[in-house]
Amino acid sequence: MSKEIQIEKFLELSNTTPIIDVRSPAEYEQAHIPGALNLPLFSNEERELVGTIYKQKGKVKAVTAGLEIVGPKLVTFTKFALSLKSESILIHCWRGGMRSASMAWLLETVELKCNILTGGYKSYRTYIREQLEKPYNIVLLGGFTGSGKTDLLKILDANGRQIIDLEGIAHHKGSAFGAIGQTAQPSTEMFENILYEQLSKLDPTQPIWVEDESHNIGRDFIPEPFWLQMRKSPLVVVDATFKQRVERLIRDYGGFPAEKLKASIQKIEKRLGYDKCKLALEACENNNLDTAAEICLLYYDKAYKNQLVNRFGDKLGTLPQITFDPSNSQEIIEQLDSIATILNKRLK
Repeated sequence: MSKEIQIEKFLELSNTTPIIDVRSPAEYEQAHIPGALNLPLFSNEERELVGTIYKQKGKVKAVTAGLEIVGPKLVTFTKFALSLKSESILIHCWRGGMRSASMAWLLETVELKCNILTGGYKSYRTYIREQLEKPYNIVLLGGFTGSGKTDLLKILDANGRQIIDLEGIAHHKGSAFGAIGQTAQPSTEMFENILYEQLSKLDPTQPIWVEDESHNIGRDFIPEPFWLQMRKSPLVVVDATFKQRVERLIRDYGGFPAEKLKASIQKIEKRLGYDKCKLALEACENNNLDTAAEICLLYYDKAYKNQLVNRFGDKLGTLPQITFDPSNSQEIIEQLDSIATILNKRLK
């Protein structure tokens, strides 16, 4: 017989046991528990139909309609579950109601042990929002556009340090050019789910390196509690020459069609000013990417410097700083470890 379990146990078991999400495809696509497999009891249209019958004719009529819809799918459901090659299955719907209970009953007829999430996906969302309010030992990597903060995060990760790549989760690089070369962004809800999943694997008492970001990355918003922690966290400034930053931007974006670059430049026309925007667009058309990048960097540099002044005021000059040289990654790691140790002592 299936058993209801709380979210903590559900997530613990999910490390070794497959999760089946029986919500509709639309619900699943909006956001889901990372790693969960969608086995919808109803299609989007079927779910809407059953809901309408419930409102107009009551529960009995809705359940009867649901059974008529689900009946022909039973073999497909069992074959899918058996194909997972697991003796146990974790199941959830939206609130831990009839959909998950019905699927659990079916799968147990083919001798699969089923655990249902108490409160369903709704309880998972409540749980992760609570977890994101907990303190994390965040250290921010700041610096002007093109200084190599994302490259530095990758080096830290490759050397066993704890990182969260917010831009990687968001599928966006955080600027007007950020969507170029990226896959579709997840919903903000899914962004939060993935963020928590990654944080749950880290030690919150040890430094977690995070790139300094605006509250939103493209269309995704960093959850408020985590964002507020970021704003209060120490920041290390990553320094690189203007020439290095131009080269890095050309490396990252120069291979894309000029029309995409021009469309991104036009998004910041008001902030660049008409004349500078026109020059940058012409530079793109003539494949003069250095000039286009230089014009855009002057805008982004001014905007980020103003942001830092507003946040740190007179303390801006005292922020720890490193010079990013990708050819000497070991020295950089040692510098950042040393800085993190000093910052931790200050916090204590």
